[in-house]
Amino acid sequence: MTPTPRARRPLPILTTDQIAGLKPELVEVVEYRKSGLSLNHIVGCPLECSYCVRHLFDNFELKTPRALMSDEEAVQLLIQHRYFRAHRTPVQVFNRATDPMLPVVKQHTFNVLRLLDEQGLTNHVLVITRWRVTPEDCTVLNSFRNIKLTVLVTHSGIDHPGIEPVDSAIAAASLKTLFEHADRYRTVLYWRPIVPGLNDSDEHIARALALSRHAHATVFTGLFFREQIASYYREHGLPEPYEDTARRKIMPEESEQRILRAFHRLEDTDLPWGPLFRKTSCGVAYAHGEADYNGHYGVRELCDICPLAQLKLCKDAWQAPDLEAITREARALGAVGEVEVTERAIIVEGLNEPPRYALQHGFGYQVHDRTKPHHYRRHGRADIGWPTPAA
Repeated sequence: MTPTPRARRPLPILTTDQIAGLKPELVEVVEYRKSGLSLNHIVGCPLECSYCVRHLFDNFELKTPRALMSDEEAVQLLIQHRYFRAHRTPVQVFNRATDPMLPVVKQHTFNVLRLLDEQGLTNHVLVITRWRVTPEDCTVLNSFRNIKLTVLVTHSGIDHPGIEPVDSAIAAASLKTLFEHADRYRTVLYWRPIVPGLNDSDEHIARALALSRHAHATVFTGLFFREQIASYYREHGLPEPYEDTARRKIMPEESEQRILRAFHRLEDTDLPWGPLFRKTSCGVAYAHGEADYNGHYGVRELCDICPLAQLKLCKDAWQAPDLEAITREARALGAVGEVEVTERAIIVEGLNEPPRYALQHGFGYQVHDRTKPHHYRRHGRADIGWPTPAA
């Protein structure tokens, strides 16, 4: 039987009228994101991180967590979702509208994990937090026998209280606790968002390097700076990090190079940068001793910092799909125009992100939209902070 911390009363479930007042996207309990099908039936968070994606769902002012439905109903929606594949599709829990380790939320986090585990599912399950994790919590996290569980600890090191009200020392302590007690789960230092002039100084990088010793892998990434977030910055007099907004994460080349120089280990040929990764799924897969389930090996310049043993693991598992098979599945999902398989990715038209991700996880091969190309070395990042690509 799964151990549980001190019982709390389950969160109240919003009424039909209350749910009707929420943005439709927020009420969509299961959403496909790049790192997996995302389950989000708890909404509301008091942490007030200024760059939070909750701005995109008009949810930032909802501070008190509430439930849209019971955990049991939500898990059934997840496993019955058209894109869910048992033992294959990666899953994320509470990564869009709350923090899964808030005291009033974590009972639901543990219950969802238990419900998935009791199904005998071996899918990757990702839990992303910046809040407090105790040794007692780790006992619960170690108790699941089937799911491949990864706890990613978001740590920014940002010192500006208007941008990052949550003391990063909380996340640092949680990371160390998780790593110390890890048995069946794995923990990843999720170093984000990295913003030039805000948390990419030599001191910040040295702090992240030290913290990386307390994780099975480290993933670093930039800032989602959408118009809704930029508007919040302007309204609250916060310094805007960029003149423009972007659809993709912004991670300037100069910041990345400074990070890589700091992490580089001349004495270690197999782990030249330690277990440091640019992509979430790469770090998660490495932590569990598996090949990347997103097929990033095709985008070869992503792999130039990967441990050599991991690179071989991904190479051995990576295989270009049959054109006829991928065309048939892409057409069934609504693709139009030519479907192309290159040495880097499957190229499609007419599919938004969820069906592209379903194909990507199904074939273990990158799937890109022809109208939104991934430029060399940018790894699907925004153009801001990178030289203009050659025509």
